[in-house]
Amino acid sequence: MTERLGPNRVDDLGKANGHTNSNANTNGTANVNGTTNGTGSSSGTVNGNDNGAVSNANGNDIKLAQRKKMDRKKSSPMMPTFMVSAPGKVIVTGEHAVVHGKAAIAAAISLRSYLLVTTLSKSKRTVTLTFPDIEFNHVWNIDELPWEKFSHPSKKKYYYDLVTALDPDLVAAIQPLLADLSRDKPSELRKVHQNTAGSFLYMFLSLGSQSFPGCQYTLRSTIPIGAGLGSSATIAVCMSAALLLQLRTLSGPHPDQPSEEARLQIERINRWAFVYEMFIHGNPSGVDNTVSTQGKAVMFQRTDYNKPPLVRPLMDFPTLPLLLVDTRTAKSTSAQLGKVSSLKEAHPKLVGCILDAVDKVTRSASELLDADDFDTENEECLRRVGELMTINHGLLVSLGVSHPRLERVRELVDHEGIGWTKLTGAGGGGCSITLLRPGVPREKLERLEARLDEEGYQKFETTVGGDGVGVLWPAVLKNGMDEDEEGGMEIDLEKFLRAEGNEGVERLVGVHGGVGEREGWKFWRVAS
Repeated sequence: MTERLGPNRVDDLGKANGHTNSNANTNGTANVNGTTNGTGSSSGTVNGNDNGAVSNANGNDIKLAQRKKMDRKKSSPMMPTFMVSAPGKVIVTGEHAVVHGKAAIAAAISLRSYLLVTTLSKSKRTVTLTFPDIEFNHVWNIDELPWEKFSHPSKKKYYYDLVTALDPDLVAAIQPLLADLSRDKPSELRKVHQNTAGSFLYMFLSLGSQSFPGCQYTLRSTIPIGAGLGSSATIAVCMSAALLLQLRTLSGPHPDQPSEEARLQIERINRWAFVYEMFIHGNPSGVDNTVSTQGKAVMFQRTDYNKPPLVRPLMDFPTLPLLLVDTRTAKSTSAQLGKVSSLKEAHPKLVGCILDAVDKVTRSASELLDADDFDTENEECLRRVGELMTINHGLLVSLGVSHPRLERVRELVDHEGIGWTKLTGAGGGGCSITLLRPGVPREKLERLEARLDEEGYQKFETTVGGDGVGVLWPAVLKNGMDEDEEGGMEIDLEKFLRAEGNEGVERLVGVHGGVGEREGWKFWRVAS
């Protein structure tokens, strides 16, 4: 694998992929009077097509023109349609304490975003974002983007660069492209659209060049938006991986890929996903995109906000059964953070002890989950983790960051006796997570689901600690059906957009599709 490729020139992709421009006349161009400007006889016989076929015009200009038009191939896409997917995340333990310099554990969940990448023919000079989940669709002319700003020697970035801050001049250069976006939308939705477009354009212009092929990027997600599950980070990771794949800078994933190579490529994807996140969030911790890229879980801690956080991958983190419940209650992360800060200022010693206790819960959970004898099928093992989650929740309640809707979920789950529940994220609404006991009867889950539906909650059965970013290349899945004999089911744009809701997306393209990991999806996996 070559680490430094120099300028990212995508116009060489066709050569690398075995394609040539079939519109070129390789043996000379015929004039209308039957003579040639290259190879060919004065009688009008020319070898003017790619496959060497001979046409005799005999002075008939119209027939020659018709024959040449029929022989000319249409311009082909430069690479097959493919798909990238990345998982959302939950905070398992340590929320709020982590803001005050303590440790927390974040883990990937099986709810995911899916990005379909359709590369257009050379004649198409547009790039399109289609995100139906947020009602966003926009087209830009590639040749009208501010390439001169991003390609200037003092500004140009390459795929192997580490970018830790956005360049204000480059941010300013794309503002005119955002100014008129979604003027007919409510201000809150318009801001989401502008962030989506801006973060994409900053990454696209940084990594690409004006010779980049026309593309359409279409995203569907099974992750609730604004629920503290890292939905924006999943988009960032998908976009980063997609662009790096299009630039031929990733050589995976594949089953026998060496761990060090996989680790390098995961880091490359993660670095550019962080750039995307910076455009949206300003100064993100980097935890969401890190978990979404590598999967499994991380222990992270930020003792100094002038320095990067300490992030320790937990690659042996077990896959645990999880019930995720969205309260559908609007929350303000900043308001909840401010509440804890004010309480700490009023009662520094007492709140300091509570935050220390949360930190001890996190470290105890890490030791327990990392133990060689931990068994996800053993109720005693799960009970000990569940008790730590319950303690963590109680400490968060004492800080005032729970909500009646969150407490109601705990009450309903405890009544059925099916697991251990805590809030996840900032609290004040948002989501709760429940670690499920092994062998919970289906009827208990159905009773709980019915009650949650009645009371306006949204429930997701998921797992925690699964795979990170994955690729379906080309976008063809095998589903155990007759079409597998023909090579599998091709996922085209129409099918993808037509899939109804989360269940439709999961059935069509899901990594698991309700039946376990499906043939076709591949992941960068790093051995611990």
